[in-house]
Amino acid sequence: MQIAARQAFDGDLPELVRMYRLLEAEQAALKALWPVADGLPEPIDVAFEELLGEADSRIVVGTIDDVPLGFLWMRSESLLPQAGGTRVGAVRLVFVEAAARGVGIGEAMITMVMGEFRDRGITMFDSHVSPGHRLAKNFFESHGYSARRIVMHHSEDPRWQ
Repeated sequence: MQIAARQAFDGDLPELVRMYRLLEAEQAALKALWPVADGLPEPIDVAFEELLGEADSRIVVGTIDDVPLGFLWMRSESLLPQAGGTRVGAVRLVFVEAAARGVGIGEAMITMVMGEFRDRGITMFDSHVSPGHRLAKNFFESHGYSARRIVMHHSEDPRWQ
């Protein structure tokens, strides 16, 4: 079994969309608001196409024996102007199919993308993790991440509770 990560390309769009829909369902079960607040804008294939062409973003695909089973999107984001141009690499989305978790796909993806961003001079990293997603929290903590900010939310609209 060969676990690897590689940069995503246009030919990966069908698999990226398929895996995104699995991520979306998993996240929506944790918080109904996720698909409309924290996910990608519809249509998803167009959103991925745009991200693949964005200079400040990187999407990588995690594979086992060349079969895509996960993806990770990291984006370079500016801190406030008083930080003097300092940028942070922010993991905006990460997903590994449930049956392939715990074998190193996430490790391969995060190692690759953080290495690329370090090569760009980025030395600070964030990750967006949904509350209640303990496995994702544990994954990032095992890579030296810790909470920097927690976003609290209140909704009186039953659709988004």
